[in-house]
Amino acid sequence: MSKNLLIVESPAKAKTIEKILGEDFDVRSCYGHIRDLEKDDMGIDLNNNYLPRYKVPDDKLKVVGELKSLAKKSKEVWLASDEDREGESISWHLAEVLGLDPKETKRIVFHEITAPAIKKAVANPRKINMDLVNAQQARRVLDRLVGFELSPVLWKKVQPSLSAGRVQSVAVRLIVDREREINHFVSESSYKIEAIFVAKDINNKPVNFKAEGPSRMATQQNAQQFLNSCINANYTVASIDVKPAKRTPAAPFTTSTLQQEASRKLGYGVSKTMLIAQKLYEHGHITYMRTDSINLSETALGDISKEINTAFGNKYHQPRKFKNKNESAQEAHEAIRPTYMSSHTLNDEDGRRLYELIWKRTIASQMSDAEFEKTTAKINISTNKEQLAATGEVMKFDGFLKVYLEGRDDEDEEDTEGMLPPLVIGNALDFKEMTATEKFTRANARYTEASLVKKMEELGIGRPSTYAPTITTIIKRTYVEKRDKDGVKRQVNLLRLTPKNEIEKEILMENTGAEKAKLFPTDLGLVVTDFLNQHFKKVMDFSFTAKIEEEFDQIAEGKIVWSSMIDGFYKPFHLNIENTLETAERAKGERELGFDAETGRKVIARMGKYGPMVQIGDTSNEEEKPRFAKLKANQSIETITMEQAMELFQLPRSLGEYNGEELIVNVGRYGPYVKYKDQFISLAKTDEPLEIDVARAVELIEQKNKADAAIGYFDEKPVTKGKGRFGPFIKWDDLYINIPKGYDYDKLSQDDINALIEKKMEKEANRFIQQWPAEKITIENGRWGPFVRFGKKMLKLTGKKYTAEEAAIIPLNTVKAMIETQLPGAFTKKVTPAKKAAPKKKAAVKKK
Repeated sequence: MSKNLLIVESPAKAKTIEKILGEDFDVRSCYGHIRDLEKDDMGIDLNNNYLPRYKVPDDKLKVVGELKSLAKKSKEVWLASDEDREGESISWHLAEVLGLDPKETKRIVFHEITAPAIKKAVANPRKINMDLVNAQQARRVLDRLVGFELSPVLWKKVQPSLSAGRVQSVAVRLIVDREREINHFVSESSYKIEAIFVAKDINNKPVNFKAEGPSRMATQQNAQQFLNSCINANYTVASIDVKPAKRTPAAPFTTSTLQQEASRKLGYGVSKTMLIAQKLYEHGHITYMRTDSINLSETALGDISKEINTAFGNKYHQPRKFKNKNESAQEAHEAIRPTYMSSHTLNDEDGRRLYELIWKRTIASQMSDAEFEKTTAKINISTNKEQLAATGEVMKFDGFLKVYLEGRDDEDEEDTEGMLPPLVIGNALDFKEMTATEKFTRANARYTEASLVKKMEELGIGRPSTYAPTITTIIKRTYVEKRDKDGVKRQVNLLRLTPKNEIEKEILMENTGAEKAKLFPTDLGLVVTDFLNQHFKKVMDFSFTAKIEEEFDQIAEGKIVWSSMIDGFYKPFHLNIENTLETAERAKGERELGFDAETGRKVIARMGKYGPMVQIGDTSNEEEKPRFAKLKANQSIETITMEQAMELFQLPRSLGEYNGEELIVNVGRYGPYVKYKDQFISLAKTDEPLEIDVARAVELIEQKNKADAAIGYFDEKPVTKGKGRFGPFIKWDDLYINIPKGYDYDKLSQDDINALIEKKMEKEANRFIQQWPAEKITIENGRWGPFVRFGKKMLKLTGKKYTAEEAAIIPLNTVKAMIETQLPGAFTKKVTPAKKAAPKKKAAVKKK
């Protein structure tokens, strides 16, 4: 008997749902997206309302084939991908690929994977919402247009192999802007006045309490004068003001606030948070984790009420309905909450910590306010007209704080309010000491992943489904790095008025500027951001990016046509692309530092082909070639000094000898290395060329020799293995062969080696369609069809899409014409410039 086929996105979800629906349903997973835009020629028909051309990728052909087979045998196909726009798009793609009518196919959605929710969804199916599909399609098309057209501009004007994205580039700009704000920040000092008094508590025991001065003193002289004015003073309570205060709980979690709080309280990055939340959702523990709504369903509110009344009593319960500030938030959706409020914890460690955070936040959102009594006592100083103020806070009712207290981003915020002892107006106070401590203003902190998400949400940049992928992408593309920063020691002046009415001076040391897991722009990120800001102001504008997000929302609501929205963006953008390619100068991020004392030649820091570097001399001087040095880790083109730059030219550096051979450290085309005999051994990222010693160099050599030892033989020639930028590989003869999934890198057998090499040789034999070695031109078979290789550049066969047979008969002059259209001047002979006389030596000058 045939069953209903219900298709979800993940296998974990499929297992959970199949248990709920029973034997009538065969629940299968499509493993996420099953189609994407074609890779060739953008995959978008610019002349036909931006019609996308979709293709099932190779790694999804098997899944799609299985689903097609099951669909033919099934009674009816149900589509149950996630409830957001991405999920709606997946359902539409499934309908298209499986030959289903989108207007008739049953589509179900649910916020949680529980028996009541799933059965209710099955009882109330709907059709595919094409407005949601079009909104996702508009985002995908627009992002492809931007990436496909903007990235080649960066290749030509900045550096090869770079990429740009509509949201990612704006996110990098936020980090760049903050970095420059910090670099240009000038800290100012002032003096904070604090006095300590002694009074008796309710048990008649003497206790210390603190009072603060009227305002910060601008200078040490002002602070000294104030303390002088307090010598021999008597202190009395002038007034006492008691006011009630309260704290209200935060709303339940959205995607953004969950990411922020998991970062503050658990130390999780946004990607880790979303990965764990996805698993919690798929196993039926929480509601859908990509949401910008803070609503809770009536059923959930009822369950929460029971839980609070049972655990804490009725006085702790205060029903609340939170209102979304974001107008585009989908009110029909729910906040992130546990599916069963009676389940307080889980067994899995990472899952347990995030689940308990969600449980506590959800419960707290429906609990009573915390109530306090806030006391402010003003204290008169008999020797001057100023007053000190002591503040204290007493909790009268803990309310939601019994369960949960929200974290905060401000690392320097102080909790200064404790309890005050009983004070009486007119009473004299016992003076213990008064201090004037130097305090420094601080720049805004660098972004963490979570605080960047918060800022993006505030500006309307991106949506819940895009925050984590955006951050992952900008780090992967090396525009941004996530790292710690050591602090530096700084002197702090302190003045102290003692009970003997003497003023003492003391110098303290504090550690300042230390940061953990913060986002720093790389030099590449700085240069690319500057270039995009200069030539693509609109794309990099925060409000424009937010406006695009609003237009996606309007498409989802059926208010505007998606292709018209794309058209309004693309036409001016494309003109901007063409103008920039034609007129913009190459971006190097160049900064002049001064002149070399020895040669008188200019010293500059700039972006080179292989990263940030310092250069002595001019490339146009044929007689004396410039010298280059790579910047150290954590050094930047924008902040490196002349002295730091000149230190980098201490290379090459001789370390000593090993086995009678000299060890030399240097920096080359591919980074820093140790030279030993004829070997060039790369240093690790943590190794500094100017600090490495013989012992470390020998360790690297031995590691290299061990790694290069033969693991087998093929055709009587040795086979070695290694790890490169594209993952693990084996090397045989002149062939580098990537090791695919399914092979154990550490336990490759001779049979494995033979199979890998034979397959590679077969592939290489079929690789070349035509070759012109003298011209350094080949036509080769590629993943997406034949293409031209000119030197190291991969170019298109223009005019049409060629088969291998058609590409085999294209004459050389036609191929050259194709190359010329893509690389103007590729075959024009370069004229060698006339040699210039070397500049006269100058005295060393530093650039201010």
